Amino acid sequence: MEWPTLGSTVVVQVAITVPDIDAAASAWAALLGVPKPPIMITDPLEQAHTEYRGAPTPARAKLAFFRLGQVSLELIEPIDGPSTWKDGLDAHGPSLHHIAFQIKGMNEQLAILAAHGASLVQRGEYTGGRYAYVDGTARLGAVIELLEHD
Repeated sequence: MEWPTLGSTVVVQVAITVPDIDAAASAWAALLGVPKPPIMITDPLEQAHTEYRGAPTPARAKLAFFRLGQVSLELIEPIDGPSTWKDGLDAHGPSLHHIAFQIKGMNEQLAILAAHGASLVQRGEYTGGRYAYVDGTARLGAVIELLEHD
């Protein structure tokens, strides 16, 4: 089955799950020769409305972002679960979690991808937008994140 067009070629993030965000952020900062970014914690379920495999989840994570031109390197340390972040870290150790694309029409894109066998794994909201992780590992080798800003 051929993949549908995503409607975007704008990659905005590459993300790695890590067991210790402080250590990982320090290592990446040293490698890149930049300051260590601030570490933030995602909003709780009541604000983020996080869903994992179709059900509400208290999943939260620590995040650090390195702005590298058009693309940010995102480090993710899961701190609550269940979540796709924890699944990835448990299954693969520190590793690529997703490649994120800036899109418009979140619900429409999710419906198109689902019709082509790419299942929604996790979704949530953040101040100014929403995200969704779609499982593309079998055919694409990575989870695809869709980001839509208001």
